[in-house]
Amino acid sequence: MRALILSNPIAGSGRAEGKARALIARLEERGVRCEHLATHARGEARAFARERSRGFDLVVAVGGDGTLNEVIDGLPEDAPPLGLLPAGTANVLAHELGLPVEGAPCADVLLAGHLRQIDLMRVNGRVSFLMVGVGVDAAVLLELERRRRGPISKLSYLVPIAHAYASYRMPELAVSVDGGPAEPCSQAFFTNVRWLGTPLLRFDHAPRHGDGAIESYVLRGRSRVSLPAWALRFAFARVAGAGEFRRVRRARIEAAEPVPYQIDGDFAGTTPLEIEVLPRPLTLLAPPARNAP
Repeated sequence: MRALILSNPIAGSGRAEGKARALIARLEERGVRCEHLATHARGEARAFARERSRGFDLVVAVGGDGTLNEVIDGLPEDAPPLGLLPAGTANVLAHELGLPVEGAPCADVLLAGHLRQIDLMRVNGRVSFLMVGVGVDAAVLLELERRRRGPISKLSYLVPIAHAYASYRMPELAVSVDGGPAEPCSQAFFTNVRWLGTPLLRFDHAPRHGDGAIESYVLRGRSRVSLPAWALRFAFARVAGAGEFRRVRRARIEAAEPVPYQIDGDFAGTTPLEIEVLPRPLTLLAPPARNAP
C-alpha cells in the first residue's frame, strides 16, 4: 500500500509537521510506503493533489479545514480515498466525523478502511465540503484576513467579531433555492456540518451526509439586535426559528450591493453566488457514524 501525505507546516501554530511525522511512522510500521509533501504557499496542496495523487492507495491531508479544502479541490475524479489528520484551528469536519487528532490513532483509522461519504458543493467555480455562509460570518472572516499575519488561533477571531458587530450593516439578500422564487433574508448558510466553528454554536439539524442535498438556513432580521439574538439561537440549536430550514440541491444568492461570503471558513468573495451539490460525493476514511449499527 502507498500513501501520499500532504501537510501544511504552519497549521495549528506549527503542530502539523510533528503530527505528520507520527502518522508516517505508524503507517510505515504497518507496511505502508509513504511519500510526504509539505506545502509552503496557498494553492500548493491543490496542485500536489491534482498532479501527484494517482498511483497511491490513499491520500492524507494534514492541516486545517483550509488545507483540506485545497486537497479536495485538486483531487481528480479517479483519486483514491481521502484521509484527514486535523491540525488546524477549528477542525470542524474532524469533529463532525469523530476523527482522532493525533498521528498514531489517525493511522489506525485509515488502515481500518471504513469509508464514509459527504456531499460536495460547487460555489462560483470553487469546491466546498463544509459550509458556505453569506453575511456577517463572512464579514468576520474578511476582517480576519485583513489583519492576519501568519498562523491564527481562536483568539484571533475576537477583534474581527467585535469589528463586525460594530460596523456591519444588515443588507437584504435574495435567495432562490432549487429553482424557486427569490425570497428575502439577511443571512444564509448552506452546511454539511452541525457546528458553526465550535460545539457551543450549533445548527438545528444533523446533516445527512451523502444524500445529494445540503442543509440550508436563511435568517431574517434587519436590525443590529438580530446579531446577538442569532447567537443565542445557535447556542440552543434553534436557528431555524429566525428564518427557514430546508434541504436543497441548488441555490442562487444576490443582493443590491456586494455582500461577503465565505467557503469552508475562509473569505471567498462577494455576491452574487451560485451553489450546486455535485453529483459525486467525496469518499473519506473515517470512523463509522455514531448512529451506525
